[in-house]
Amino acid sequence: MHIEVNRDLDKFKESVVLGLSARQLIYSILALALGSGIVLLVYPYVGLTIAAYIAVPVVAPIALTGFYSYHGMTFVEMMKLKFHFSGKQKELPYESTEDEDELLMMLLQEETESKKKSKKTMADRILDKKQKKGGHNP
Repeated sequence: MHIEVNRDLDKFKESVVLGLSARQLIYSILALALGSGIVLLVYPYVGLTIAAYIAVPVVAPIALTGFYSYHGMTFVEMMKLKFHFSGKQKELPYESTEDEDELLMMLLQEETESKKKSKKTMADRILDKKQKKGGHNP
């Protein structure tokens, strides 16, 4: 006897009809009914193509509500969070504490320090050479 068990029990969805869950079935019927109603009402005035273009923006959010899921949130919950965080963000101003003059001063200071270090090392080298040759230290 072989019994199939879904390996990931968190993602298991019980299907009602044609592999759709109850939520997906309800929202797909609702989207189909509303979309076909809009197309049938508008078709005589603007034609089939334009009627379909008018129906899609109305039907898409309804279909997404039934089928879309992101990190366990439905489409409506996710959109609520997006609107909440997009409208209430504070502006984060940045003001530099270093202007051009300060940066130039820092560069000059680094140059003078590096020159001092290089002079010290040159003097140390000269003294080392004298000591190696047998000269005396002044």
